[in-house]
Parts: sequence; C-alpha cells; structure tokens
Amino acid sequence: MQRAALFGSGRDAQMAAGDLGELLVPYMPTIRVPKSGDRVYKTECAFSYECPDSEGGLYVCMNTFLGFGREHVERHYRKTGQCVYMHLKRHVIEKVPGASGGALPKRRNAMLFLDLETNGDLNNDDVEYEDEAKLVIFPDHYEIPLPNIEELPALVTIACDAVLSSKSPYRKQDPDSWEEELQVSKHAKTLVQIDNGVRIPPSGWKCSKCDLRENLWLNLTDGSVLCGKWFFDGSGGNGHALEHYKEMGYPLAVKLGTITPDGADIYSFDEEEAVLDPHIAKHLAHFGIDMLQMHVTENGLRDNNIKPRVSEWEVIQESGVKLKPMYGPGYTGMKNLGNSCYLSAVLQAIFSIPEFQRAYVGNLPRIFDYSPLDPTQDFNTQMAKLGHGLLSGQYSKPPMKSELIEQVMKEEHKPQHNGISPRMFKAFVSKGHPEFSSNRQQDAQEFFLHLINLVERNRIGSENPSDVFRFLVEERTQCCQSRKVRYTERVDYLMQLPVAMEAATNKDELIAYELKRREAEAARRPPPELVRAKIPFSACLQAFSEPENVEDFWSSALQAKSAGVKTSRFASFPEYLVVQIKKFTFGLDWIPQKLDVSVDMPDLLDINHLRATGLQPGEEELPDIAPPIIIPDDPKDRMMNHFMEPPDMDESSVMQLAEMGFPLEACRKAVYYTGNMGAEVAFNWIIAHMEEPDFAEPLAIPGYGGVASAGAAGLGAIGLDNQPPEEMVALITSMGFQRNVAIQALKATNNNLEHALDWIFSHPEPEEESGSASDVMDMENNANANILAEAGSEGPRIKDGSGRYELFGFISHMGTSTMSGHYVSHLKKEGRWVIYNDLKVCASERPPRDLGYIYFYRRIPS
Repeated sequence: MQRAALFGSGRDAQMAAGDLGELLVPYMPTIRVPKSGDRVYKTECAFSYECPDSEGGLYVCMNTFLGFGREHVERHYRKTGQCVYMHLKRHVIEKVPGASGGALPKRRNAMLFLDLETNGDLNNDDVEYEDEAKLVIFPDHYEIPLPNIEELPALVTIACDAVLSSKSPYRKQDPDSWEEELQVSKHAKTLVQIDNGVRIPPSGWKCSKCDLRENLWLNLTDGSVLCGKWFFDGSGGNGHALEHYKEMGYPLAVKLGTITPDGADIYSFDEEEAVLDPHIAKHLAHFGIDMLQMHVTENGLRDNNIKPRVSEWEVIQESGVKLKPMYGPGYTGMKNLGNSCYLSAVLQAIFSIPEFQRAYVGNLPRIFDYSPLDPTQDFNTQMAKLGHGLLSGQYSKPPMKSELIEQVMKEEHKPQHNGISPRMFKAFVSKGHPEFSSNRQQDAQEFFLHLINLVERNRIGSENPSDVFRFLVEERTQCCQSRKVRYTERVDYLMQLPVAMEAATNKDELIAYELKRREAEAARRPPPELVRAKIPFSACLQAFSEPENVEDFWSSALQAKSAGVKTSRFASFPEYLVVQIKKFTFGLDWIPQKLDVSVDMPDLLDINHLRATGLQPGEEELPDIAPPIIIPDDPKDRMMNHFMEPPDMDESSVMQLAEMGFPLEACRKAVYYTGNMGAEVAFNWIIAHMEEPDFAEPLAIPGYGGVASAGAAGLGAIGLDNQPPEEMVALITSMGFQRNVAIQALKATNNNLEHALDWIFSHPEPEEESGSASDVMDMENNANANILAEAGSEGPRIKDGSGRYELFGFISHMGTSTMSGHYVSHLKKEGRWVIYNDLKVCASERPPRDLGYIYFYRRIPS
C-alpha cells in the first residue's frame, strides 16, 4: 500500500505524511495491550460468522478485543464510543502459471501471519493466501497499515503485535476443557505413500518387531505396524513406531483400533503431537482399509467387514447413494469441532421450529441492540447469531458454474466454503459443565435438556420458545397393601420410550446371529452379517404405559414402607412432542452401551389414549402426611428434631479444597453440586463459579429447606403447601430484592437459592410491577392454546391440545455408546426429507426412520 493511501477517508498525501503519534494521542487511553487471560476474538464476529476470510474482513476492538464484521462494527462504536479497531483481512490470490505451464512456487510464509482457521487448503496448488492488517479509526475510517513500527507509538506497536500473535481464544488456555484443539498436520496434504502392496487385515495385528498386540500404530507411508511407546505404569509398547520414524523419516501414523467412520487417532512424529488428517480416508484406503466399515476397539478383535447395506454408519448417513446438496436459507451446515455433532444435530432440529425462529431470529435486531458489552457471554445473543447463521442463507450458497466445471475436470469434489462454526456458541453454553465443555462425545438427549434449561433461564420478554416442548405428567402412585392412591404432577420436556426387547419379531434370527458372532470372535474371524432386532413401536408404547415398581416406597396410609406401583400419563399434550428411544444402557463395567435395534416409528402418532384422568370414582387418596424424620443415634450427628439431616458430604474433599485457600462454604458447595465425585471435579466447579456473587455464601440444599453449614443448624423444613422456606425468602430480600420476586424465583427453581438468584438476574422487571404482571404475560401467549398452571398463575406455562402428531425430524446416533460415535439429523422441509451431517446438507433419498434416537413430532391441528 502506498504512503499516500494511508487514510481510507480520502485525505491528501500531505495529511497522510503527518505525525501518526499525534493522531493517536486522543485514543491512547482506550488502547490496551492484551494481558494473560484476555481472549482475543480475531477469528469470528461476536454477532455473525464473518471472519478475516469474509469479503469485509474482521474488525478487532483494541480495548475489548472483541471481533466484529463490517455490518456490526458500527453498532459497537456507537454503543461504546471505542474508536480504534484492527482490521484483519485474508486475501485469496490465484497463482500465475509459470513458463512451463505449472503454477509458480508455493506462497511465501511471511505473507501469512494470522493464526486463523481457514476453509481453504493453505497448500493449494492453484491459489495463495495473503494476510493484511491495519488500524482503523472511527468514525472517519482513517486507515493505518501494519506493521508500521517506526511511526506508531511504542504502546500501540506492542498492543498490535500482541493481538496479531495471540492464539485462538478457544485453544489450550481454556480452563473448562480437558483437551487441546487438534491441528491439521502439515504433512497431511503432501504425504507420500509407498506402493508396496501392503494390505492391513481387519484383525489379528501385531508389532512386526516384537509381537506385541496392543498399542499398535500403522505408519501411513509404508504400512508398517509397530508398537507405541512404553508408559510409566508398564503398559504401552517398546517404542518401535518411533524408532521406525527416526530411521526412515515417515512422519504420520494412525492407531489401530481407533479407526471409525468418524475419524481416527493420528500422531505426527515430526510435529510431536496428535494431529488431524483431512485425507485419512484416502490414506487408509491405500492399505485396503475402508473407514466406513471400521468400529473402534482396543485390541482389534471386533473390527469387522459389515456389509454396507447393514452397517448403521452407512444406512444412517445414506452412504453409497448420490445425494443432491441443498443450499439457501435453512440448509446451512455446521462444522464439527471434534465430537460436537451432538450439538449440531440438536440445534438443526431446534431451529426448524417456527417458535424458536421467531424468538431469536425474528427478535434479532432488538437482541443485538440490547446485548451486554461482551456479547460472547450472552445466551440470547449467541442463540440469535446461530439462528441467523442457519436460516439466513448467507453461509449456504451454491458453487459457481466455473467451480463445478473445475471439480468435474479434476474428478474431485471439494467442500464448498459454506456452513458455520459453532465454536463461540459451544464455548458459552458449555462453560462450567464438566462434560459439554470437553471435546468428548456426549448424549444428544442430555444436551437438549441442557439447552432447554438455558432457554428457560434466559427468557426473551413474554415469549419463551421452550413452552412448545413443556407438558405435565400425571403420576399415579398406589400402595399395593392399602390400595390407596396419590396423584402428583411434574413438568417434562420429552417422552422416554423403553425398548421392549422381549417383543422383537425376529428372535430366532437374533439367537442364531449371536451364536455365530461368538464363534467368530473366539476364532478371531470377521463376525457374520449383522442381524438387528426389530421392535414394534406399539410394544414400546405399551411398555411406557405399564405400571412400574416404586423402590423404597413409604405409604402414608400404613405409616410404613410398603410395595408401591406407579403409572404415568399425560396431563397435557405439548405443541411439539420429543420422543427419546432409550437405546442406551450400562454394561457390567458401567460404560454406556447401545441397543442396536430397529423401531418402526410412525409418521403419524396418536397418543390421546394416554391422556390423564385424575382421581377416579371409588379411589381413595393416600393421606397427605410426610415421612418421619430419622434422628441419628450418634449425638454428634443429631440436629434439632424439627430439622432435616442434609445429605452425606465428602468432608475429606472439602478440607482438601479448603487447604488450597478457598472459602470453606464454597468448598462445601463445590463438593455437593458435583455429587461427591472427588476434589478434582469439585475444583473445576470452583474455578467455573468463583466469580459469582454468592460464591462464599452458605450452601442451601434444595428439599431440605436449610443451609448446610458446618456446625450450624438448618433453617426449617419445607411445608407441604409448596411455599418456599421463609428463611430463604428473608435471605434474598436482605439482598435488596422484593418479597414477591424472591418467592417467585424460589418457586421457579425448586427452592434452589443459587438458581433463584440466577433466575432473578435473568428476569429483570420494574420494581413497581404488581403480582398480576405474570397473568398479563400469560394472556399474551394464550392466542392459540390453553395455558394451564400447576399451582396458580405462577405455575408452569403449558400449551395443551390434541394428542395427534406428525413426524418432522429425528436425530440418529452411530456407534456403541454415548461416549463415542457420530450424530446426524434428518428434517422434513418443504415436503421432503433433508439430511444434516455436519457441513453436508443434502436431500435425503432413504431417511432411516427406524434407526433414530430422538424424534420430533408436531401437533396436527384439529
């Protein structure tokens, strides 16, 4: 850039040659140098998915280090008055052919100085990349190219260098994640594979130098199978894979037994770290390994050649069928961040529902205008951003004709620069959660409930889109001896159907398959063709409606423990019914395992016969008497007889944390809220909650009506009238909140003090608002459905109606447990089924409705 073009506002060259230091003096107090722990968002806009690769580049605030696209930087300037931004832009330049007709040598590394994710291949033979950075001063858009060390003040130079050299805010320094983000190996694109005829069998591997049969690594250059390094506990190997690299220089190896259709564990000896290989399928195929037919194992005994028409990986992903890509609004894919497919599958389904579209995308301008100064930490802002990204069509555009012709000529199909990366969203919604904050695979059902909880706690005005899922369950509990009954109601968001394995229609085939499978495993042969249990949906529905035994039932009629049975019915039917097939169970080793079954889920579902009926004529209710409070025999453990004993707590973990210098009450809360899982898990809870205002306040245990503080008595038991304990109400009002607000917050959070305070802060309302405000709010949402209440106007908001539904989507899981595998979603849009498989969005040809895990039904208007 020439010196005369210093200022983008069209100022003349004489002004451009002026003193930059003097120009920046008024703004110096607002320019900060990133400190340790500051997150620099230079890869993505806080309000959109614009990035340095985008046409307008990205603007990074030099005070808050938040990133903004061209469309949103003006909003931040008007809201904060911050004037100095760093503009980052990555240019893609086509290479000029050389004299011989080929491309010129590869790009100069010096032209790439931004630590960014990129949709393109940095080693592409046809294009090169060039990064550009400059300071921009608002509102006149003065531009100062970087680097400009000689003319800029030292503080500005240091701040610019720190921003440019900063790492991704989601990488390595994130305390909420156990894993580091894996990077693509520099050898992945250019890896040379020797055509030596080596073919790797599906099982029976051993190290070629020492006969070890575990911790084996396949070198991706020459196909050598060698053992890994020895570990301090005596496991591992003899390090022959590393020795082979030192001798031959072949850099990449994949761990045998980890290869699945979703990827594999890959190590780079040259880079000395675990890496990603985008071309792993091709590299494995060189040695005769088909990723789509491999399943994760520890010793290779169960990797198998499952026929493509049977394997759930192939059936669910519709492999082997040419699928037509879909583009435009509502057909945007989501990048897999490494086992984040559970999140993508749920969000694709959620944002196909009109109520969620209206709540977040329809209210997008208002949400953005009223977002906090740090929008990356606001749930509604991130939901609106993600919804707009999925539904706007801006990130789902078909390729140009020239690009299609080029792909056909080269006989390759590269993924388009489409889709969005939910990295910022995942970082926020998983913050403080021990599972979702990790890079491990998770249960989509658990994430769905986690997301609904966040929606409930961050309601936008009078409309809460999660109302469409909420329904009341009537539970009828009967004492088997006295025959008396009790009816209670609870709120739920999904219907869980058990798998009725005993009702399988192909039992003989299943028995024969199991015998053949065991014989093959014993003989170390590939297993036979899979036979999947076929379960009638009607049997699952029948199992749901049958009575179940109540463990440890206390009969108020007998004033003693007795046998009891419980049945569940719908006290209301939701607008959208979410059905989970309970495929996952626990093995003897307590590892979640999946029942690989086929359930003939109906397109049209009628559950009106499951409508609750309430107390029937001739039934006698159980007396409304609470169980007696057991007073411990040990005087040291006794409390006053009108107080309840709090749950057991791991005092050794409490003291271990206290010795680190944390407040004692905070340590007790950490141990309690992590379920006595140990000091390490409790420590993570402390780190995630130490900034909260009630961090060191005494532990308030829901359901015990008191504060579980060492050496202190409880505050009183909760009455049967469901009124919050007066002591909790007094504690909240002592903080300056009104009494009616405290009662409403405690009722909404089941008398959990910590959650009640969160509820108050997420439901700001004028002080003069009367108790009838909630009634007015209910009336606003009462246009198309009846709003029922569990306990007066402050009860749960329920949209009741007919129990007839139509299937419009389902989420499927591939793999053996929730701890591994892959998720995809199928959604019915514009009259046809569409498969959402991470970034790939295609018209579905064979939607596998019988292999789903979570199903989404919408009510059929009566």
